[in-house]
Amino acid sequence: MNTFYASLFADDASRLIAAGCFILTVALYFASKSLYARFRSPWLTPLVAVPAVLAALVLLLHIPYPVYFQDTRWLMWLLGPATVAFAVPIYEYRDLMKRHWISLSVGVTVGIIVAVGGSLALAKLLHLSPELQRSLMTRSISTPFALAVSDKIHAPRDLTALFVIATGVCGMLFGELVLGLVPLRTRLARGALFGAAAHGVGTAKARELGREEGVVASLTMMIAGVVMVLLAPALGFLPV
Repeated sequence: MNTFYASLFADDASRLIAAGCFILTVALYFASKSLYARFRSPWLTPLVAVPAVLAALVLLLHIPYPVYFQDTRWLMWLLGPATVAFAVPIYEYRDLMKRHWISLSVGVTVGIIVAVGGSLALAKLLHLSPELQRSLMTRSISTPFALAVSDKIHAPRDLTALFVIATGVCGMLFGELVLGLVPLRTRLARGALFGAAAHGVGTAKARELGREEGVVASLTMMIAGVVMVLLAPALGFLPV
């Protein structure tokens, strides 16, 4: 009987901790968003500041990841609807897309080849395991698309999500530096760079540069994700 009550108490405590982690995650997001809007430091963006604070708290309080993920998994589910929502500004700027569809198509194709080829080359140079190599192949597309591709090429979903987020954060932090070094002056080129290289995070950054840049980044991200999903069966045959 004592064992039963101890187990029941442990389950209740686990649920309370999981609910607390969910509330803390949402609160930290809005706090970080507010601070970023005020100070505009890249280190205060939600995708940089929130994971860093959460990781420190989880490690400090010795909270197991399954307990943290128990309630916060619903936030991961929202990635799908959030990605679909990018279609709204794309529809508004459909005339712009019709005028530049060739440039966008070529840019996405080259971006996918460079992303997949570069990831595989780097992975082989570092002698990474096949699981890491397959996960790295999907790093340059948005998380919902990347997870769909990872299922088809038998890549670990956790590693895929990690590499996708890391790629997006790096693209957001260093994207403007790259724009300062390369002669990309048109809004189309600037938006496409962020959308192809840093997917959803890059799209958010592109929107800060201008609405047209954000729309082009959204379209580039969506096209790249759809193409990668269609190519997933072929990617599974690449030597790793």
